[in-house]
Amino acid sequence: MLLSQLSAAASPLTQEQLQKLQGLVAELNPIQQAWVSGYLAANANTAALAGTLGQAPAAAAEVAPLTILYGSQTGNAKGVAAQLESAAKARGLQTKLVNMADYKPAALKKEQFIAVAVSTYGEGEPPEDAETLHAFLAGKKAPKLDGVKIAVLGLGDSSYEFFCQTAIDFEERLQKLGAESVVARADLDVDYEDQATAWIDSALDAFEPALKAQQAEGGANVVAMPLATAGAHASQYTKQSPFSAEISVVQKITGRNSTKDVRHVEISLEGSDIQYQPGDSLGVFFLNDEQRVDEVIGLLGLEGDSEVTLGSETLTLRTALIEKLELTQSYPGFVEKYAAATNNAELSTLAGDKAALREYIEARQIFDIIKQQPGTLSAQALVDSCRKIQPRLYSIASSQAEVEEEVHLTVGLVEFEAFGETHQGGCSGFLAHRVEEGTQVKVFSEHNDNFRLPADDNTPVIMVGPGTGIAPFRAFLQEREARDAEGDNWLFFGNPHFTQDFLYQVELQKYVKSGVLNRIDLAFSRDQAEKIYVQDRLREKGQDVYTWLQNGAHFYVCGDASRMAKDVHQALVDIVKQYAGKSDEEAEEYLKELRSAGRYQKDVY
Repeated sequence: MLLSQLSAAASPLTQEQLQKLQGLVAELNPIQQAWVSGYLAANANTAALAGTLGQAPAAAAEVAPLTILYGSQTGNAKGVAAQLESAAKARGLQTKLVNMADYKPAALKKEQFIAVAVSTYGEGEPPEDAETLHAFLAGKKAPKLDGVKIAVLGLGDSSYEFFCQTAIDFEERLQKLGAESVVARADLDVDYEDQATAWIDSALDAFEPALKAQQAEGGANVVAMPLATAGAHASQYTKQSPFSAEISVVQKITGRNSTKDVRHVEISLEGSDIQYQPGDSLGVFFLNDEQRVDEVIGLLGLEGDSEVTLGSETLTLRTALIEKLELTQSYPGFVEKYAAATNNAELSTLAGDKAALREYIEARQIFDIIKQQPGTLSAQALVDSCRKIQPRLYSIASSQAEVEEEVHLTVGLVEFEAFGETHQGGCSGFLAHRVEEGTQVKVFSEHNDNFRLPADDNTPVIMVGPGTGIAPFRAFLQEREARDAEGDNWLFFGNPHFTQDFLYQVELQKYVKSGVLNRIDLAFSRDQAEKIYVQDRLREKGQDVYTWLQNGAHFYVCGDASRMAKDVHQALVDIVKQYAGKSDEEAEEYLKELRSAGRYQKDVY
């Protein structure tokens, strides 16, 4: 008998309970229904074994778990949080793993044990899914947390000024409310894995006595529940164990006279189990420029075939510098270690002045620092001064419903002149100039559940993606077409010039002609005397934008975080103020509610 046909008389539920259950199940897909079914069955079995079928044990209900809250921009903090959860469960501890975007701030007053794993991006800003909780903790409604035990881990990039600022904020705000840190906060750089593992052990050592004492007192049973989510697929290939894929296409898609060099890259995933969804990113490991590596080795008077140790691995210096170590993106730690290894007084002095050091590394790649400050050091000392190369994440520009065992990227070449020579970004230079058809590249998929198409294909979407920010929206349109989605699609795209920079022009025109793309508004900033950007087009269409939002549209932004995303946000505030008659504060609250509902999502960098 179908649930929709069931009556209260034919079940142990009241009519009110049955209606609630029918309403919930109607919102779930088959995988979610299966999970709920399994969870309820396991819960009932646990109660039966305890001899308390039909009633919840009051003492166990009062046991507070270790609540693990994570805020993640690229998936790293989420991974650390999951690692913490797994380690805690292995010790027999009750846990609750929650994305900050899904956490009800009002629940804070019930917590006794909190672990936070959070990243920082931009100018010390919290990731999108941590914004609400971050703001709540600084507000007047935040509850007193006297006696609450906390542990905070931050992930960041020390090449940026506000390193791990969000983690610092969370710890300070929680402590101000009365919480007590049980372990020193960890501020971890991009090469964080080993330190994160050590911190997890320390944090659990501190939490475990109180958690186990409470569990013993409350008589709580720890039951492991399957936590698979809809569409989840755990690939064997990860950041720690990437897949060696083959480059099949690298095609320049900007014009000969463009000020930008943008490449469309196609990579074969054949032979892997990698699956991805529109909105996900692809992590790409790259090789450093061999000519520049050889120049560095020669400047330092070293031998490329000298053996060095990197972790548990022994390899030649040249191989380590090409394949394993960061030589493009500068960061303070390199200057400090290199200065000490070479006894360079000038660099040592510079390392002691944070502002001056920040200005110095901003203009230079690590290649430049070595070239301008050559010294005497051993091959091993050079390796020890560097951090491991980190994969670059690119928004995926394809849907597997369309391209199957492929993944497409839209890569903007980072290129600039400095100190009399041309410099290129590590990965973008590799993909644009140092690979060819058939080149092997190590990759992995990074899921981003905070940038997803609506589950309901009838929902309209507005997409704002200037420049390479078009990438995920190409994937969105491929997916919506493959699913025969009925919801309207509206794209705002911008770049400098129509004739040189209209990325994927033919494809977008095809989508307009077929009706998949219902509206497209273009902003080519340099094609007229007055510069026009996507935020200007949004304001021009403000009445329609607001109408779409009122009709349930989801709003997406992809691209530059420091300027474009902020300008688009301000345009939205202005639109809501004008067409809803709201104040600044009310308009911000309106957009905050959209974010909480998953209807205003950003993929920014």
